Amino acid sequence: MKKLLGSRLLALLVKGASVTAILAVASTISINAQAATMTEALVQNYAAAMKSSANSKSINQVARLVSDDALISLSRKGKSTSLDKDAYLKLLQNSWNDTSNYRYDISVDNIVITGDQAKANVTTNESWTKDGQQTSFVTTSRVTLTVSTGNAVLLRAVSQVAIN
Repeated sequence: MKKLLGSRLLALLVKGASVTAILAVASTISINAQAATMTEALVQNYAAAMKSSANSKSINQVARLVSDDALISLSRKGKSTSLDKDAYLKLLQNSWNDTSNYRYDISVDNIVITGDQAKANVTTNESWTKDGQQTSFVTTSRVTLTVSTGNAVLLRAVSQVAIN
């Protein structure tokens, strides 16, 4: 985009264009380069993609749904930890490798959209079998999603985990 802007501005300068014409081109290109707007449909698409990716145990698909700058804070029984994207993906992959019959469901509500971000309440239900024991987690989170490459991705999550 910068190269395109530079080329157009250079061409205008060579042709002796006015400052007004140059600013008009720069403004048009700048508007086209701005971030996409978040929509409720993008939030719902995120939830559907996360459900599909988790249930198929596709770490690569999940990785595309999590921002490189993600921060995920988890709390359970008064203890907390925070994970970046790599730590979150590693935890997820290890969980999948150590269990069978993994199932994931997600619901989203209370969506508030501002520009290229959305905040929402997310509830996930996960279950699996390990060493013959069935385990299920319910996680309630307040998340922030942002638009990246035209899709919603997870940027922040503050989560409470309950084991059933």
